[in-house]
Amino acid sequence: MTQTQTPIRRRLDRAGIWLSALCAVHCVLSVLLVAGIGLGGSFLLDPIFHEIGLAIAMLIVAVAIGIGAVRHNRPLPFVVAMMGLTFMGGALAVGHGTDEAVLTVIGVTLVAIGHILNLRHSH
Repeated sequence: MTQTQTPIRRRLDRAGIWLSALCAVHCVLSVLLVAGIGLGGSFLLDPIFHEIGLAIAMLIVAVAIGIGAVRHNRPLPFVVAMMGLTFMGGALAVGHGTDEAVLTVIGVTLVAIGHILNLRHSH
């Protein structure tokens, strides 16, 4: 059973890193496109993107980093990822714009770092 959990966890950690990067790109491009040329505001800034993104991030963190923290008994990846999820949740509480983008980018960066730390401890 351990042999199947490790590859799954590694895949989820890698997926978490990629999704964090995509989220950061979406956030920055949305702000630039909407503020810079007024394009796509109603679609790109729809709160559903952030709500679904946060839900997916929470699920991947819970499975990948949760299993990792139990297996390698190191809390740092979990703590860093949880701080990231907190920033991402905080981004939902502020209005659209620079504050939301900054909080989201900080959050997804911390989540990605948590996944990277989790991958490093899996060996």
